Amino acid sequence: MRSLAILATSLALTAAVVSAKCDPTKWSPPVDGQYNTTGRIDPNKLNVHLIAHSHDDPGWLMGVDQYYMEKVQYILDTAVEELVRNPDRQFMFVEQSFFQRWWHQQGSEVRGIVKQLVKEGRLDLTVNGGWCMHDEATPHYIAMVDQTAYGHQLLMDEFGISPRIGWQIDPFGHSATQGSLLSQGVGFDALYFARIDYQDYGQRIKTKDLEFIWRPSKSRGKESQVFTGEIVDTYCPPGKFEYGNIGNEIQDDADLHDYDVCGEVDQFVKTAQSRGAVSKGSHIFIPMGCDFQYDNSLRWFKNMDKLIHYVNQDDRLNVLYSNLSYYTDMKRAEG
Repeated sequence: MRSLAILATSLALTAAVVSAKCDPTKWSPPVDGQYNTTGRIDPNKLNVHLIAHSHDDPGWLMGVDQYYMEKVQYILDTAVEELVRNPDRQFMFVEQSFFQRWWHQQGSEVRGIVKQLVKEGRLDLTVNGGWCMHDEATPHYIAMVDQTAYGHQLLMDEFGISPRIGWQIDPFGHSATQGSLLSQGVGFDALYFARIDYQDYGQRIKTKDLEFIWRPSKSRGKESQVFTGEIVDTYCPPGKFEYGNIGNEIQDDADLHDYDVCGEVDQFVKTAQSRGAVSKGSHIFIPMGCDFQYDNSLRWFKNMDKLIHYVNQDDRLNVLYSNLSYYTDMKRAEG
């Protein structure tokens, strides 16, 4: 009996500590197991666009075939499954060398689902759209044009879409050829990248000029200009919000000792606000993905569902699933 009394006292003390740290009654739980992920722009708040993506090099530490067999086929399989589960979710896939291989292995039912997701813009294939994400330093411009045109033609033939956003997040440095010939020149409305000189990056942080109008061709002037954005820090999520890693899950079960919705929300809000402080306007995007992530898409989307559900209750931010086309439209509308 004494041991039971001690156990009961310990549980009560633990519950009291957890409650003092984060009161579960502050947060509305999911309804019928569904988190509220409805996304609308709030003109009175900082709007945080979550961009779900997977950066998949066609050859890096392993070969193309190894990557496809061990990672990429499961990324696309599970991403499609999770998009179907929740109509608010969105996912961006870039490398056509992998997508085309996966696409031609699918049956009519999956192809029908994918075509509908692409039509709705929730499976976003309108970013880059080349066979790969080419380097900008060593390739000849003809090779850059050829691989881009090949991927774009496949997307037009199969889905009737034309990519409108450049996404050069992994090349180490960026060329006038990319900015002019392969961004504005192919009809892109924007170009985003993640690797520039650290001095340039530091200066742009100070002046809030991470997003700017780039005129890469002196001879063509305004005809070559493109809205351009440098991503804050990296193309992977900040801190513990990389949900592909075990241990980063949002713990929202109030019956467990490590319940900490308050801490998760507060950390995300502060991270977003710090990014908003070095940006102009009321919109920022946070890339939610990294190298060969989403081979278990459920882990990512379930935690992002929770993040949106709870952060939007906090009332300091407005968070939504989004894509780069929509984000770019919002930024351009701000002027």
